[in-house]
Amino acid sequence: MNGDPTLEQIARGNGLALCAAGTWTARFAPDLERIVADAEKLAGSRPNIFIDVSQVAKLDTFGAWLIERLRRSLTQGGVEAKIAGLSANYSSLVDEVRRVKASPAVGTSAMTITGMLDQIGRNVAGFGTTLVGLVDMLGAVLVASGRVLIRPKGFRLTSTVHHLEQVCWRAVPIIVLITFLIGCIISQQGIFHFRQFGADIFVVDMLGVLVLREIGVLLVAIMVAGRSGSAYTAELGSMKMREEIDALRTMGFDPIEVLILPRLLALVLALPILAFLGAMAALVGGGLVAWGYGGIDPEAFMLRLRDAISIDHFTVGIVKAPVMAAVIGIVACVEGLAVEGSAESLGQHTTSSVVQGIFFVIVMDGVFAIFFASIGI
Repeated sequence: MNGDPTLEQIARGNGLALCAAGTWTARFAPDLERIVADAEKLAGSRPNIFIDVSQVAKLDTFGAWLIERLRRSLTQGGVEAKIAGLSANYSSLVDEVRRVKASPAVGTSAMTITGMLDQIGRNVAGFGTTLVGLVDMLGAVLVASGRVLIRPKGFRLTSTVHHLEQVCWRAVPIIVLITFLIGCIISQQGIFHFRQFGADIFVVDMLGVLVLREIGVLLVAIMVAGRSGSAYTAELGSMKMREEIDALRTMGFDPIEVLILPRLLALVLALPILAFLGAMAALVGGGLVAWGYGGIDPEAFMLRLRDAISIDHFTVGIVKAPVMAAVIGIVACVEGLAVEGSAESLGQHTTSSVVQGIFFVIVMDGVFAIFFASIGI
């Protein structure tokens, strides 16, 4: 007897005894998996099968689960499988494992009108829950901001500067590169189509208005939602999984004031700066393409741009930026605090943060477009 696990088959009349012996622990996992898999093939071969574990020298949760799995497999085969010979030391362990319910198989049901309406209703209810969570977070942030204004010493300047570096300074290269390329593409496509009517110069009007009012800030906000919003959700979600947020509450700190307010303020300060840099990069890219591809020299480009745009176009774009930043930050923080204790939950909420952030950014852009049109700007 070297302690290796065994499962001997002994015929007893019209029944069958499976006599387990040795050490049934996770140390011998590969051997135990093979032994149990072979024994499961006996399902339905005899009317009565019982599992004798009286000779098992050592048993842990892994071994107890394999024994229970074997019993369930044999029972599913149409026989009455029982476990016999349990010692007092291991009976409670096997009983505890037996209480674990087997996961029911997920069946695929045919799509019906009732099912479709039910799913639509659930989605609408889920969207309403999301809106309530966002409003709740906005209220908590406003309350925390009020406390900081009343007691400025509670403001975490170091944390805010750190997050400002992460979401603004480190994001400048990718923001400038992408907006530069977008400006080049808009200019090239505009010249290509305007040239058919001999109106190449009007590409400057299109580029200036689009970049300053819409494309510049919208594109930057989408990139920030994918870059910084997902990072916020992942950071807060990891803290939630490690119970660091609960530890802050236990020590008497408000997680909104300590973790969320600096991140949100950094994002609100960063997005207008990034939107300005992105707009300038897009105009430079568009001007270079207009010069090289359309034959519009830089002096003519600047003169036409000065006539085509006004300070109102720039103001419209910059006013949108902090509002979009606040929306992105609130969505990211709500999703981060909703993470549960699994890596799957963290991945799902990070993805949801990016999707919702981009969705609400586009919605806010539409709201601003209607508002500015109504006041004649």
